[in-house]
Amino acid sequence: MKLEQRSSRLRVLMAVLMAALVGCGSEPDGESVPKASLTGGPAPGSVAEQGEDAVAAVQLQADEAKPSSPAVMAEDPFPEVLVRTSMGNLRIRLNAEKAPETVANFLSNYVDRNFYDSTLIHYVDADFMLAAGGYGVDYEEKESRTPIRFEGNNGLKNLRGTVAMVRHAEYIHSATSQFFINLADNPSLDYQDVEEVEGELRDPATYGYCVFGEVVEGLEVLEKIGATAVSEKPEFPRTPTSAVVVEKIERVR
Repeated sequence: MKLEQRSSRLRVLMAVLMAALVGCGSEPDGESVPKASLTGGPAPGSVAEQGEDAVAAVQLQADEAKPSSPAVMAEDPFPEVLVRTSMGNLRIRLNAEKAPETVANFLSNYVDRNFYDSTLIHYVDADFMLAAGGYGVDYEEKESRTPIRFEGNNGLKNLRGTVAMVRHAEYIHSATSQFFINLADNPSLDYQDVEEVEGELRDPATYGYCVFGEVVEGLEVLEKIGATAVSEKPEFPRTPTSAVVVEKIERVR
């Protein structure tokens, strides 16, 4: 599929998904951050913050790390998780060397808290991607934690089998729990080095999506999931006709 066709498909698809995908919080200036989508885009300022009553995300500082702290995973910059699905298992190697905050968020805020247990792979396109990490088996949205800082400019590419974070089209620092796995090489989703012109807004599409891991075992399962029959539900285009469930994600290394 040509790059232009992929870009067009992404724009149309995510216009529909914008109301369904996960991600909440507020910018420091008080503006509400909309729900996350996959269309990419910048948001000026720092990481989005939630209100005083919200549950704060785990904040890790290298100089404050203790032996029991998730920050110690830096000793092994490539931790691995096992994704147990109803169609088979995927082993994913994470890259904390290139995307340290993204990996820490994925593990500490979600995997270690059993957030992904009994959640759906809610979107599947065989020659594009699958998306997961935001909905229970009843299609109810799960409450995510504080959005994290964007780390997409890390040199990692959206190649087949790589894992990347979902974020909102217009807010660069909006990724929370949702992730996608590329079922094909998707260069249109990569961070692009472009010349920035003072006083002009950068094209949102050039920011891409943060890759933070790759499937190292279970590519045949990935293909099987990618080939599953899909149907259209309100707010859920291309969702598997028979539910594909993430039964559990757990650390294995």
